Amino acid sequence: MRGRTALLVLPGLAILLVAFLIPSIAMLFSPPGISPGEVFARLGRMLTDPYDQAIVVRTLGLGLIVTVVCIGLGYPIAYLLSRSTSRWAGVLLALAIFPLLLSSVVRTFGWLVVLGSQGAIPQLLLTLGLVDSAPQLLYTPLAIVLGLTQIFLPLAVVASYSALAQVDAGLDEAARGLGANRTRTFWSVVVPLSGPGVVVAATLVFAGAVTAYTTPYLLGGSRQRMLSTQLYTYSSTTIDWAAASATALIMTVLVFAVSGLSSLAARRGATS
Repeated sequence: MRGRTALLVLPGLAILLVAFLIPSIAMLFSPPGISPGEVFARLGRMLTDPYDQAIVVRTLGLGLIVTVVCIGLGYPIAYLLSRSTSRWAGVLLALAIFPLLLSSVVRTFGWLVVLGSQGAIPQLLLTLGLVDSAPQLLYTPLAIVLGLTQIFLPLAVVASYSALAQVDAGLDEAARGLGANRTRTFWSVVVPLSGPGVVVAATLVFAGAVTAYTTPYLLGGSRQRMLSTQLYTYSSTTIDWAAASATALIMTVLVFAVSGLSSLAARRGATS
């Protein structure tokens, strides 16, 4: 039986190895005409350059902020949907994930209209007398956070919902029957049991936020460069393959490091 299962898995693994892993490793460590030594030399210069350091810190910081906001907003929505007995629960879930069906470019262009100096939010602030002149909210970290949050919030809802749906609602009733109130039941029963799913959701959101290109490019411009936009510049404008590979390595390490730390924290929380 195990032999048959292995045979079924082998074609997929072979395709993954040939079509993804080998090309990715080649581009990371040995891009066209560049040796691995040149890549690591460029990586060392980037890690000691204040300009590149600022880009790394900005990317990490904004990625973490977007992740916290998406989980903070998406988890309660997913919880309410998973515990809802209304016949409209499925419709509400579909509405929550509907933005995933739209192009990220279209959604990002919406923020260009809203956040521009003549957009709805600056004009509203001006009308309310909170500012003397319409502020320029575009090309700021706030604009990037808002755009990325809109892009990845549905993903956080879906991933959290899949984890919460596996937590038996009867456990909530059992905990309340033993004297726990709703708040204690939520934090002592629901959150620990759905923790692994939340870690997956956070990892997906963080990886997407760190590697996203369109939204940071359109909403951040050249003022708020992130690793993804810098990678595009190196690979398409300056044609610096060593710098491009070094930037991709930094992005890869960031994603795996944060994913590993979050998984470790989730395991420790589950055993404590």
